Amino acid sequence: MITGLIDWLSASGISAWAGGGGVYPTANVLHLLGLVLLLGSIGIVDLRIMGAFRALPADALSRALTPLGVVGLVILVLSGATLFAADAASVAASMVFRWKLVTIVLALANAAAFRWWLRPGSAPIGLRRQMAAAVSLFAWLATATLGRMIAYS
Repeated sequence: MITGLIDWLSASGISAWAGGGGVYPTANVLHLLGLVLLLGSIGIVDLRIMGAFRALPADALSRALTPLGVVGLVILVLSGATLFAADAASVAASMVFRWKLVTIVLALANAAAFRWWLRPGSAPIGLRRQMAAAVSLFAWLATATLGRMIAYS
């Protein structure tokens, strides 16, 4: 399946487009912007749920910052797809990239669980919400770290 995608990216010219001109550096900068938006906003919410910034209402903070995190995630997906397309064969072969995908799935599954089963605003912050926040913070930090390490793998 992945080899078919890599072949298609090459044959369609998307790889050449993504790797050429100013596209790759622009995608790289946008990827960093998306990471800052996602991790900056969701990280603050996670830290609040874990007990920091107690003077700020957790649910109001979450309502204010989560949309920024979603914008960051959209930017990350679009710019990440461009970065992948530029060098798909070597990136797909990287074990670090594969681990990055695993941490993204973990972070997104945790976010879904947090939203649907732990229902922010429905109860006081408890241990389950604190654990979900810790997993979120760890998973997104691990994703960011692994993303930076792809270049060295």
